[in-house]
Amino acid sequence: MWDVKTVAFGALLIACATPLAAADFSDPTWPCIQRKVERLSVGLMWPEPLAKLKLTPETDAAVDELAETLALRRVDLESARAAVADFAETHGGGTPLMGEVFSRVFDRLSSRRTRIISGIGDFSLSQIALSEKIDAARAEMDTQMAQDAPDYDKVDALEEQLDWDQRIFTDRQKTITYLCETPTLLEKRLYEISQMLHAAGRKDGG
Repeated sequence: MWDVKTVAFGALLIACATPLAAADFSDPTWPCIQRKVERLSVGLMWPEPLAKLKLTPETDAAVDELAETLALRRVDLESARAAVADFAETHGGGTPLMGEVFSRVFDRLSSRRTRIISGIGDFSLSQIALSEKIDAARAEMDTQMAQDAPDYDKVDALEEQLDWDQRIFTDRQKTITYLCETPTLLEKRLYEISQMLHAAGRKDGG
C-alpha cells in the first residue's frame, strides 16, 4: 500500500500538469504555466526509508546498469518493467535493493530535470531581453517618425532589425510548450518507476 506522502505526490503531479491550476506567479521570469518546483525530494517519491546497502561489485554494477536503463526516456515502461524483472531474477529483489535502484534513477533524472529548469530560466531571460530590445526599437522608430525631418535611413535600419528580432522571438516561443512539459514528464517517469520498483520489491518478499 502507498502511504499518505506518496498519494500526496501523485496529487502534486496532477496539479503540476494542470495549466489553470499550475501557473506560478512567484517568479515573474518563469515562462511556463506549470508551477515551478526547482528540486524534487526522493523521500516524497519512495514510500519507505532508503536503506544503506553493502553490495557486491557485481550487484553494484548491475544496479547501476538498471538505473541507467530506467532513466532513459526512450525506454518505455513495458521495457523498463521487463528489465526490472530480469534484474530481480538474476540478483534477487526485495524493497531495500529496489530502493537502491530507485535512488540512483532519482539522482540521474532529478539532476537532468534541474539542468532543464535552469535552461528554461536562461531561455526566459533571453526572451525577456529580446522583447525589451523590440520595444526599444519600436519606441525609437516612433520618435524618429514624430520628428519634422525623420532620418529615414535610420528608420529603415530599425525596421529591418525589428523584423529580424520579431521573427527570432516568435520562432523561439514555439518551443516553449515542449520545454515546459519536459520537467513534468520527468517527474511522471520517476513516479511511475518508483511504483514499478516498489511493487517488484514487495513481490520478491521485501
